[in-house]
Amino acid sequence: MLKEFKTFISRGSVLDMAVGVLIGGAFNTLVASLTKNLLSPLIGLFANSINLSSITFKVGAATFTVGTFLDDVIQFLIMMFVIFMIVKIFNHMRDLNQTEEASETPIPAEEQYLKEIRDLLANQSHHDSDPINKQE
Repeated sequence: MLKEFKTFISRGSVLDMAVGVLIGGAFNTLVASLTKNLLSPLIGLFANSINLSSITFKVGAATFTVGTFLDDVIQFLIMMFVIFMIVKIFNHMRDLNQTEEASETPIPAEEQYLKEIRDLLANQSHHDSDPINKQE
């Protein structure tokens, strides 16, 4: 069992995932700080509150911390936008790579000849079905 665990953990994808989790955690801390220290006070200026997380309301004995929820929503939106941009860039790079690979593979001569014959036959059948050009 220890050998299987060693094999599992030494795979490149597991190590890449671990690095991604660590970087994601650090990035999350950075986004939380950005939201708490810069964006919330800026939004709080418009809500007449210096600290957005201090916005609350009470119903009976229950206290609803709307401001903290708004902080969390802002953090979520920032994180999702960054992930969206990373995926978009990754997909664009992958598509470019696939296009380059497709253009580099030469078409065999036999296949090229078959394509030309197919195109000629298609043009001929289209030309024959045209009533104006049909010979009587």
